[in-house]
Amino acid sequence: MIKKKMDIRQMGSDFELIVVEKDEDSAILRLQEGIAEIQRIENSLTEFSEVSETARLNSNAGSAAITVSDEVYMLIQRCIRLSVLTQGAFDISSGSLKSLYNFKERGARIPSPEQRSATLESVGYHHIRLLPGNKIFLSKPGMHIGFGAVGKGYAADKVRVLWQARGVRSGVINASGDLTAWGAQPDGSPWKIGIADPRDPSLSRLWFPVENASVATSGNYEQYVEIDNIRYSHNIDPRSGLPVKGIKSVTIVSPSAELCDALATAVTVMGRQAGLHLIDQIPDTFGIMIDEKDRIFTSKKIISHAYN
Repeated sequence: MIKKKMDIRQMGSDFELIVVEKDEDSAILRLQEGIAEIQRIENSLTEFSEVSETARLNSNAGSAAITVSDEVYMLIQRCIRLSVLTQGAFDISSGSLKSLYNFKERGARIPSPEQRSATLESVGYHHIRLLPGNKIFLSKPGMHIGFGAVGKGYAADKVRVLWQARGVRSGVINASGDLTAWGAQPDGSPWKIGIADPRDPSLSRLWFPVENASVATSGNYEQYVEIDNIRYSHNIDPRSGLPVKGIKSVTIVSPSAELCDALATAVTVMGRQAGLHLIDQIPDTFGIMIDEKDRIFTSKKIISHAYN
């Protein structure tokens, strides 16, 4: 068995695909199929194309229902369920709030209540109407949906399903640190992942093996604004329009990369107590949180092999 990898820049992230196969030709074919699948999903979900399904929904917000594929319809349906589960902390219609901030500019200011209120008029998962015949209507003019908080995980899940259908017994799909992995390396050792130290992201604060699981981390150590010496995360609370503070990173582990991706964002918004309580209610899912004082908190169900 050999291990082979390929890299691709897609969905605004660096994807690393690793496959363990019987020979090099088989490995290369699987990797090419995986890359093609990620590109297919990106073409469907991207906001930066006039012809993608997402773009058509956004351009017709407030005016017409749009027929979408089964795949996109079911993805949006799952996103709405997650919005209900997280009481609105996860919301694919919140992208327009980010236009109020520039996370590359240190010293920016919090938008006025009037600015936030005006933008929030076109935000809210409850304005996304699922209609018969795979039709979706964004009922508020100016609504803008996006899959940035769930798309990488969804793509990783789809590649895993594709590879496993081809008989691949071991592989990794890694999207800038958010990954799904199953099986083992050729020498029999498990795949491992580290949780970055928010004070120095080049170092790992914790690491643990990943066996038939997915992992996603949301952190404020790369994209953030500092206002009056307070660091605010690039994650914005869809309910208030305010950026999150007090949490440096949230890592979620579960069988689904899509769920990990979404929950990492939602739990960051929800905060320590509510967020960890939610994780404890979800089967086969656990979380690790680092707060602004560099304290580590975990859900009650925690992996037994995590190392400092």
